[in-house]
Amino acid sequence: MPESDVRAGAEDERPPAFPLVTGREKGYHRVAVDTFLESARAAFEDDRDDFAAEDVRVASFPLVRNGYSIPEVDAALGRVEDAFAARARERAVRSLGVEKWVAQARAEAQVILDHLAREPHHRFARTGILTFGYRIDEVDHVADRIAAYLRDGAPLTVEQVRSAAFRMQRGGYREEQVDALLDATVEVMLAVR
Repeated sequence: MPESDVRAGAEDERPPAFPLVTGREKGYHRVAVDTFLESARAAFEDDRDDFAAEDVRVASFPLVRNGYSIPEVDAALGRVEDAFAARARERAVRSLGVEKWVAQARAEAQVILDHLAREPHHRFARTGILTFGYRIDEVDHVADRIAAYLRDGAPLTVEQVRSAAFRMQRGGYREEQVDALLDATVEVMLAVR
C-alpha cells in the first residue's frame, strides 16, 4: 500500500474534533471545519496578518448528515474569534496608544448608536412586500438591547449578539443590513473587552 494511502487512512481514523449529529439532523461538514480551524490555528501561531476575527465571524460550512454539532463548532469559532480580536486589540493599542484606540472604539460605537436611534420599524431598509426579510419586531428588540448596552452599559454578551436569529416575514428588514450592524457590534464589543 502506498505511504500516502496509509496516511490518508490514519487521518480518517482520528477521533472527531467535535460531537457528531446523528439521525436525520445535519451538522457542519467535518473536513470543511477541520480545514478552516487548522488554517486559523496556523495563522494565529505564525502571527500572520492574513487572517482576522472577521474571517472567523463570516466562516460558513456546508450542512451534511453525520456532521459536527453546530452549537459545539459555533462555540469554538467564538473562542477563536475572541483570540484574534484580542491580538488585534493589543496591536492597535501598541500602535495607536490607549487614548487614540479608545477614541476610535467610541467613534465606531457612536456610528452604531446613530443608526439605532432611528424610529422602530424604520431602522433598516425593507424588502419588497413579496420578498422575505428579517422579522421587524425581533430585530428592533435586539437593536434596543444593543443600544442600551452601548449607551448605558446594560448587560449584553458577545455570544448573545453572535447568536441572534430572526424569523422571516414579507416586507421585513433586509438581512444584509442587519447582519452588517450585528457584525459591527461584535467588533466593537470585542475591541473593548
